[in-house]
Amino acid sequence: MEIKTLPVGQIEANCYIVTDEATGHCAVIDPGDESNAILDYIESNGLKAQYIFLTHGHFDHTTAAKEVSAATGAPVYIHEKDTSQSPESYRFLTDDAVRYYKEGDEIEVSALLFTVLETPGHSPGSVTLRCGSCLFTGDTLFRDSCGRTDLPGGNMQVLMGSLRRLAALEGDLEVYPGHMDSSTLDRERRFNYYMKYAVETPG
Repeated sequence: MEIKTLPVGQIEANCYIVTDEATGHCAVIDPGDESNAILDYIESNGLKAQYIFLTHGHFDHTTAAKEVSAATGAPVYIHEKDTSQSPESYRFLTDDAVRYYKEGDEIEVSALLFTVLETPGHSPGSVTLRCGSCLFTGDTLFRDSCGRTDLPGGNMQVLMGSLRRLAALEGDLEVYPGHMDSSTLDRERRFNYYMKYAVETPG
């Protein structure tokens, strides 16, 4: 598995292109902006985008989804609870390529298996995508921090539950967040104030 990180847009949201190196098939996670940069990487590396996965529906993670889907033919997956926000954030939803995923769904990209974990709080439909030892956490879990909850649909108590859930996963998994640098689950269990607080004060 090869993971390419492309910080895109003014807020520098992390778009991830996750590739099965044996086949060149890939998934695009959170194409938030700069569709040309995303498509250039796919084309220049001879990749075939099979799916577009959205960790949640905020504009900085979704803006380029329609363009990337149209150019590659890859369907867009999002949790249905994140489709009720402002129309500007969900322009791509008018496209027939949109599909919904939920807790426990598994989607294969050649030999790669992505599993959907519902981790709401930052938004009602936020998900974490697990692929092997990697967690793509969107804006639920950051290095040393977590997502904000003051936007419509955000809920700090719910987010604390999602952080507890991630902390309880077995093993030192790699964490690929929606913004900033990657981390590991062991590191966040030890040093992330919000995760530590969530674990120490179960709801």
